[in-house]
Amino acid sequence: MTDERDTAIVSADGRDAGRSIPEATVARLAVYLRVLTELAEDGTVTVSSEELAAAAGVNSAKLRKDLSYLGSYGVRGVGYDVALLSERISLVLGLTGHHAVALVGIGNLGHALAGYGGFASRGFRIAALIDADPARVGERVNGMPVRHIDELDEIVRSERVSIGVIATPAQAAQEVCDRLVGAGVTSILNFAPAVLVVPDDVDVRKVDVAVELQILSFHEQRKALGPRPGPNGSGPIGSGPIGSGPIGSGLEGVG
Repeated sequence: MTDERDTAIVSADGRDAGRSIPEATVARLAVYLRVLTELAEDGTVTVSSEELAAAAGVNSAKLRKDLSYLGSYGVRGVGYDVALLSERISLVLGLTGHHAVALVGIGNLGHALAGYGGFASRGFRIAALIDADPARVGERVNGMPVRHIDELDEIVRSERVSIGVIATPAQAAQEVCDRLVGAGVTSILNFAPAVLVVPDDVDVRKVDVAVELQILSFHEQRKALGPRPGPNGSGPIGSGPIGSGPIGSGLEGVG
């Protein structure tokens, strides 16, 4: 899910610098950081904007515009210092410390998320696994016991949980969301196929695999149909200054 809100940018000492970053740029900064981390692990010291953009799947002009929100960190003819740029993006994304995360819903998806080893290296600590099913409570997943949802308030307080991940069935998602918010959680990642209603000061990101597959289905259908001729045989519909090819192709990458 991507919304239209902007995110305040922070200065090098962690204070609000008064600028804001578009939400779409924030999402791409996370991708750049992943690429930079991989480059650093490979021993790469500097990277050009073209190389970084290609690895992140964007064009170099968009990359440079995104990084302009952070200040000027590139050197003409040399590129970007991988360690310095990684540090700056980590600061902007709030990853200089570890965030405690509560995962609610330990079904198949919850098991997979609990077993994922990449959270810690990116600044996130799975602080608790939570479920309402008594049959699951006490089960150990990746070495961590599943706790009952009735313990949520105490867990959030004692573990200083700021982010909740919902991996429950759709019908339970709103109730779980309400309990997370009531316990003091201010950010929620929702894997349930449901639209959550939250207060204005709570941020929600939604991951809906079925929707993403439907979008890919649209693109597959479009490729199978091929370009449609425009009026008077003037070329494919969608060609021109804002796009090319069939209807909708000019909208890719907007935002």
